Order: sequence, then structure tokens, then C-alpha cells
Amino acid sequence: MDDIKLAKVESVRMIDRYNTKNPTVGTLYLTATHLIFVEPESNKETWILHMHVASIEKLPLSTTGSPLLIRCKTFLSVTFVIPKDSECHDVYTSLLKLFQPVSINKLYCFNYQPAKDDYPKSAGWDFFNLEAEFKHLLVPNDNWTLCSMNEKYELCDTYPRQIYVPKEATTLMLISSSRFRSKGRLPALTYLHNNKASICRCSQPLSGFSARCLEDEQMLEAIRKTNTNTDYMYVVDTRPRINAMANRAAGKGYENEAFYENIKFHFLGIENIHVQRASLQKVLEACEQKSPTMSAFLNALESSGWLKHIRSILDTSSFIANAVDKGVSVVVHCSDGWDRTAQVCSLAQLMLNPYYRTIKGFQALIEKDWLAFGHKFSERCGHIQTDAKEVSPIFTQFLDCTWQLMSQRSEAFEFNERFLLILHDHVHSCQFGTFVGNCEKDRLDLKLSERTFSLWGFMANHLNEYINPLYRPNVDEAIKANLAPQCIKFWRGMYCRFESGIHPREPLGDLLLDSKEHTNSLEDHVQHLTKRIASFKSYISKSAKKLQDATSTNTKVTKEVAVPNEINDNKYNYDKKLSELSAADDDHPLKANNMSFANLSLNAEQTSPPQDLPDEISSVAIDWKPMRNVTACSCSTPFDQFSKKTHCWRCGDIFCERCIDKNVSLPGHDSGKLVPVCRGCFRQMQKSTP
Repeated sequence: MDDIKLAKVESVRMIDRYNTKNPTVGTLYLTATHLIFVEPESNKETWILHMHVASIEKLPLSTTGSPLLIRCKTFLSVTFVIPKDSECHDVYTSLLKLFQPVSINKLYCFNYQPAKDDYPKSAGWDFFNLEAEFKHLLVPNDNWTLCSMNEKYELCDTYPRQIYVPKEATTLMLISSSRFRSKGRLPALTYLHNNKASICRCSQPLSGFSARCLEDEQMLEAIRKTNTNTDYMYVVDTRPRINAMANRAAGKGYENEAFYENIKFHFLGIENIHVQRASLQKVLEACEQKSPTMSAFLNALESSGWLKHIRSILDTSSFIANAVDKGVSVVVHCSDGWDRTAQVCSLAQLMLNPYYRTIKGFQALIEKDWLAFGHKFSERCGHIQTDAKEVSPIFTQFLDCTWQLMSQRSEAFEFNERFLLILHDHVHSCQFGTFVGNCEKDRLDLKLSERTFSLWGFMANHLNEYINPLYRPNVDEAIKANLAPQCIKFWRGMYCRFESGIHPREPLGDLLLDSKEHTNSLEDHVQHLTKRIASFKSYISKSAKKLQDATSTNTKVTKEVAVPNEINDNKYNYDKKLSELSAADDDHPLKANNMSFANLSLNAEQTSPPQDLPDEISSVAIDWKPMRNVTACSCSTPFDQFSKKTHCWRCGDIFCERCIDKNVSLPGHDSGKLVPVCRGCFRQMQKSTP
């Protein structure tokens, strides 16, 4: 590739911010997609995807070489000390061209091919359909209808083609309301609760100091009338009041309560994208302190304001969820309706509806409120070279708020922390086309479903890694966030993910999930053996009945003939009966010379080869190797605090994700479910399969 000036550099020292005293020496490889550092002694590899790089800084020359500081969007921070300054400059200039393409068509997803053909390119793109998601909410109905005016994105080009509006809304109301709202983002339905209360989303009105739009006022009144529970509804402006008032000078602003009847207006004070970006930068500075004291870290974290922002988002979401739960409809907006509005609308639904707390439901929520309704992923995540002021951690905050809710109510969520981390990493990786572009129209124009793989298709092949073992499906319908300051936590698993020494050797969730999977495997095996035993009993019972019938027939014949002396010898009688049976002209199964229990099949009408039963028993590992003392995979890849240890269900040994990439059905399992096995076991099973 032309952008790569130097593909390999040897004798490079890697210094991470947690291990400055003992740097590791190895070889640095630069490929078209990754920067790879290989440590020959430990065989450990550090892979950095170019799309994950947030910034590259060439530090002043030192006595040991030329340092290159790389900060990643995954919160990895690492310094490579390259012996020669010229080599460092070549790596630096190559990375500058590779980590942030100029054109969206140069993104990783357009060239990515999985190492193995686990799933087709089309997998995942058809998992979600907006109309189907609204049917799940029982929409359309008597009050809400599908609007066809945005079929060609003429009403609002950042909205989905299918938008749902009140049945009372006329064409004039829709067109005028769209023109009166910033970016044409008119009020549209995003969620309907089972009590008829709804959440609608839009952008700020172009009201200035005195402008009004009668049709927009009628539109909000039509939304209020869809809910007969109350005679009012809330309009929630997620911005601080002072920000909204400042926007009036630019001809924008907020709804005037004197013009809009039957509404209660609320400002709820979430800061803008620039404040959030600066706040995250301060969090990273707090995490990057060298040997910080307790007070230094806590003071730096407090001055960042990050936890205050997280609490503010949860507070606004809780207000919306509580209102809807009480039967009051809510219309939500911020400035343009694609950042703070997406955060609070999706979090409110997460609190209200248990469906969105499942893996499939959470993915559907992202598809609906983030992808379809036009959150600007490519700009906010800095996928391509763009205005740095447009980059902001809006989706990261949404995942953080979700994690806060999970921490407080772990039994209410089907997914675990790893699920959120995978989502976060792939939103930035551009390995899949799912999050590329700024709206639905962009994704259709780029033909992403034809040209790229879907993240949902990839995740469907790894669902067992994302299961929360504490999940209880029958948990409360709605959950509430505890907003007490001491309940809002710093998410160490996200922002300090790569820091060694502060994480448990194995996450508790992984240990619980591992125990649950082992139990499931044994129960499945017991179920299979139970059925085997039952079939043996049935077969033996039928065989005994045939033998008994044959014996009783012979007894009748014997009674007719006088026997002077009957011999009472069990062995003699058994041999005699067996010889009689052999001479008999019937097809009794006990006549076979190779009669054995293994010949008895699950189906009494069929017989299976004698070797099946031993294979079934040996195909399931009864004992699994404990995770705690395993430090490396059999391929010599070392395990660290963020790598997943996976058991082979056939041999019970532990492997890394690269060595346990096969899923098969084990003969000793009753369910026939596909389960992970190592490559060695997979090859053995292939050999034994006729």
C-alpha cells in the first residue's frame, strides 16, 4: 500500500502508561489496517486498529530513541520508542494517512473480509425493520399513522423514510411544522407506552424572539390528543435554559407557552457537545496521571465534571420515563434533535420497557433512535477527516448511562458489560458498515448493506459471550435510576480497561457465566443419558415379556409330560431356556450373539451401532479446567485482564478466542445446540464422523 513507508521496525520499546519502568522490546509491524507490536519473549501481540487511533504525537527525541505516543478511542494509551528518528518519522507519517481517511469510501468496512466464512455479508442487515419495531409497539392504531411524505426524504433528509405522526395531522401541518423546526426535524413518534402515553422527538423551533407557526402549534396539540389520560403534556428541552435563550438570537430557541396550549415546559440542563468533549479529555488526563494519589485522582475526576454530566442525562431520562409511566405524553428536543434527544429518548425507553433490556431489544433501540433518527455517527466519532469540533462522546455517554443502570439493576438486563464494550469499540472501528454515515439516507446512498458486513451479524455468532448470568426475564416492567450522587460510579471497565493491576483476574460476570455454561452442558448431557436409560428399560421390558411368553408356552407343554425328578439348578435352567430359545423359530433380539446394552437404541424400532454410546459419553467434558490458574492459551497467547477465556465443551480445556472458533453439536447433548469446541476436538469429531 502506497501510504505505508515502512512495514517493519525491530528493537522497538513499548511503554504503556502503567508500566514505565519495565518497557518491553519487540518488533513493530505496520499493515494496511493495523499496527501490531509483537513481544518475542512472551509471544504477546498488541493489535491497534488504525480506525481506533484518536491521536498520534511525535514526542521529543530521547537518549533511547524517538517516542511516538498513540492514544486510542478505546482508551488505550501507548508509547513506542523507535531507535532511529527517520524510522519513527516514516511510521508517524504513514499512520497520519491511515488512521483518518479523507473519503468515507476509504473506510475499513469496505475492504474488511472475515478470516473464515462464518456468516454471509447479508447476515444482520435484515434483523431489524422500523415498521416491525413500531408494530411491536402496536402502531399504527386509531391515534397514530404512518406518514408517507418522507418516502424520498423530502420532508426531512435526516429522518427515516417511515415516520409515525398523529392521525389528526394534515399535510399542511406536517410541511409547516417541518419548515418551522431546525433541520426540518418535525415532531415524530419514537415510543408508545401501553397506557397510550407517548414519547415524540424533534428539534428546536425557529421561533427567535417572537416568531410562531400555527401549524406547529396544531401539531403539538394533535400529539396531546392522542393520549386521553390527561389534558396536558410535557415539552422537555434537554438544554440548559441559558443555552436555549442564546439560540433565540440566532432565530432559533424554544416553544413559547403563551402560544402552545396545554403544555408544561421543562428545561433539564444537559450541556452541549463541546462541553462533553472537553469533559472526556479531562477524564483521560485523570487516568493518565503517573502514580496518582487518591486525592489527585478524585480531584481530577471531579474537575472533569464527567459524572455530573452522566447524572444529568440519567436525571432527564428519568423525568421522561416517570411522566410516561404516569400516563403523560412527552415531546423532547435539544438543538437539532440528534444528540441529547437520542440519549434521553432511548434511555427513557430502556427504563420503561423490558424488551429494550434484552440483547435483541437493545440493538433494535439503537437501530431506531440512533441510526434511523439520524445521530451523526461519522462526525461524532471522527470516522473521516472532519471538523474536530464536531467530534463528541455522545454515544459513549449513552453506553455509560446504560452501564450505570446495569450496575444498579443487574438482574433486569439480559446483556453484560462486554456487550457494551464491543458496541463501543465497533462504533469507532468502522469494521462493519452498521454505524457508518450520519443518517439512514447516507447509508442507503453508500449501499452499505450490499458492500459491507453488519455488526449485528457478527454479534449473532457470539451471543453466548454477552449473556448476563444474573438476568431474570420476569423482572419489573419499569425500572428507576437511583440518582443519589454516591450511586453514580466511574466506569473503570471502560476508561481504565487496559490498566493492569486494577482489575480482577477474571471478571465476576465471566466466572458466573462459565459456571452457568458448565451446568447447562451437564444438564443437557444428563437429559440425553436419562432418555438413553429410559429407552434401555423399555427395550429390556419388551424383551423380557417376549421371553416370559416363550417360557409360559413351554411350561404348558411340559405339564402335559410327567417329569419324575425336577432339577432345581439356576445355571442348568438358564442354559436349558437359552437352548430352547435358540431352537425356537422366532426373531427374539436375545438370540443375537453380539447382544449388548449399546445395541439398544433410543428408538425401540431401530438399532444403533454398539460404538455410539461410548462416543456419546466421551463427547461431553464432565470436568472443566478452572479459569483462575490459566495464564496462557495452548497457542502460547497470554491471557490478560481483558481477554476472554473460553472452555471447550468437549475436552474442558481453556483457549483464547482465536483457538476456539468452531461451534458444533455434541452427540452427548440432548438439545443438539451448537457449542464451542477447540480445533483439536473439532478435527477428532470430523475424523469420527462417517
